[in-house]
Amino acid sequence: MRRGRPTAGADEPDDAGPVRRPERLFAEGTDPDPRFSLANERTFLAWIRTSLALFAAGIALEGLNLPIHPGFRLAAAVVLIALGTLTPAHAWYGWLRTERALRLERGLPPPTTMAVPLAVGLLTVGALIVAGLLG
Repeated sequence: MRRGRPTAGADEPDDAGPVRRPERLFAEGTDPDPRFSLANERTFLAWIRTSLALFAAGIALEGLNLPIHPGFRLAAAVVLIALGTLTPAHAWYGWLRTERALRLERGLPPPTTMAVPLAVGLLTVGALIVAGLLG
């Protein structure tokens, strides 16, 4: 049984369909062409895959007994896990902004700047690993 909305009785049709979340967003505007919404979801899922890869890399870096100075290895793992924690929030925010623009038939919002912190973080991780291997 779904929460938040009464279900139809045996002789009442359920014309409204399933509840879509977030309800506030889906109450706005009109449904866009499904191809655009699905493309937006694919982008969201790509960011989620990136997040999972960052988590896995951070855990693997710390979990494997690599010949890297322990302090540098821990710092690199923490940076990877922190990036993996921030990436889903970025993905959700980007999905929400784009879906709202599609529903309201507005131009797409400018890209968010997660690429810059991600690049800086990965360069930092690379530098920490190299320093840990040399030191």
